[in-house]
Amino acid sequence: MHSGKKVTLVLRPAPSNTGIVFRRVDMTPPALVELHPERVGETMLCTALIQGDGRVSTVEHLLSACAGLGIDNLYVDLDAAEIPIMDGSAGPFLYLLLSAGIEELKAPKRFIRVKQMIEAKRGDGWARLLPYDGFKASFEIDFNHPAVNETSQSLEIDFSHQAYASEIARARTFGFMRDVEMLRSRNLGLGGSLENAIVLDEFRVLNQDGLRYADEFIRHKILDAIGDLYTLGHGIIGAYQGYKSGHAINNLLARELLQQQDAWEMVTLAEEQKDRVIFVDNYAFAQF
Repeated sequence: MHSGKKVTLVLRPAPSNTGIVFRRVDMTPPALVELHPERVGETMLCTALIQGDGRVSTVEHLLSACAGLGIDNLYVDLDAAEIPIMDGSAGPFLYLLLSAGIEELKAPKRFIRVKQMIEAKRGDGWARLLPYDGFKASFEIDFNHPAVNETSQSLEIDFSHQAYASEIARARTFGFMRDVEMLRSRNLGLGGSLENAIVLDEFRVLNQDGLRYADEFIRHKILDAIGDLYTLGHGIIGAYQGYKSGHAINNLLARELLQQQDAWEMVTLAEEQKDRVIFVDNYAFAQF
């Protein structure tokens, strides 16, 4: 999306308690970039992880798909510094992961349970995590644009009852023609096109096929938030709320959570709790 460079991505299974590890196989030796909120080194229109000489950007859509499927052990091999944008959503990653198959490992699955409200602010935007018996996300945006104004700019989804695959995964990233020159002067958006993003001029959506959801803009913001929070490496038992939030605020929220150690606890899946669902989906689910 941003570098405009071709990249080969390979997803490989990883043993229990490995986490999600990115491997820059184009470097000698391969540079490893582990998943952690403090590894996030850039949040300009994407989430980029940096560890030593290794850098991997635009990780949020792949991480969102992993969160939706409950995948928490994975090797991600790539031969460039950016995850491929695919169609601008998490849908292709979801499809490929499901096609490959998902193995349930023997180690107990761990989740972060929110016990107290945690908040992060920047400008007039904010994001919060609150206690909740499951996982739900609500978001509100405020874009002064005719095409966005015609859609709903607030949404709440409870993933205990609504499927990530059908409600969120196919929502694409979006951008405005008026920003193209500015972005390219910063070496951003060099690979962006109507094939991998919703593009708007001053009045309308330029994509010939229109929107996939009537409120695709707000759904993609929730997709991004789920991916950004998954830099924690674990699913969240709690409620996320965002207002005009983005990658930077979401990362601040994840860091704030780790700092407030009395506001959360790590819990594991117990046999007697298997009927309590966090993510429900037609194909895969995560439970606590």
